[in-house]
Amino acid sequence: MKTICEWKNCNNSGEFKAPVEKDNSKKYRMLCIDHIKEFNKNWNYFSGMNDQQIMEFIKSDMIWHKPTQSFSSSDNFFKILWNNALKDETKKFKNFEEIDHMKRFRYSSQDFQAFNILEIPVGIEWKKIREKFKKLVKKFHPDMNSGNKKFEEKLKIITLAYTQLKNTYRGKIDTKY
Repeated sequence: MKTICEWKNCNNSGEFKAPVEKDNSKKYRMLCIDHIKEFNKNWNYFSGMNDQQIMEFIKSDMIWHKPTQSFSSSDNFFKILWNNALKDETKKFKNFEEIDHMKRFRYSSQDFQAFNILEIPVGIEWKKIREKFKKLVKKFHPDMNSGNKKFEEKLKIITLAYTQLKNTYRGKIDTKY
């Protein structure tokens, strides 16, 4: 069935939707190509609104016209998520004393890089850092890799990372060098 253009005195085929009201409702009328062009040329969503109404619309449009809550409200999604993150319901930290040593440190960006280079978790205890370093030295030592310069360079970077962490941990815990 062919839809007729809803423009006054037009009998062409109405193929294009044009809103009837500004309230984003589903109400629309069907127009032909010539009349939809004219409609769009003259359309001004903000006609009839004062400056305050336009500013309120723009502000509301930033949040997709949905109500927002302050972070402090009790049912705020992010606050609930944060509070749940702080709970240890799964008892992940039952051996909290294992990571208690981390309280003594303030890690620098170089420390974070060093942990990354050694491929170990940030804040791991010194004993495990030393074990990882020994494994990496064996793996990348030039004698184990036919004198390949690529491995020699990698070993230098690993040694620098280890030295960085050694300096960070020095004096804070018993490192037993």
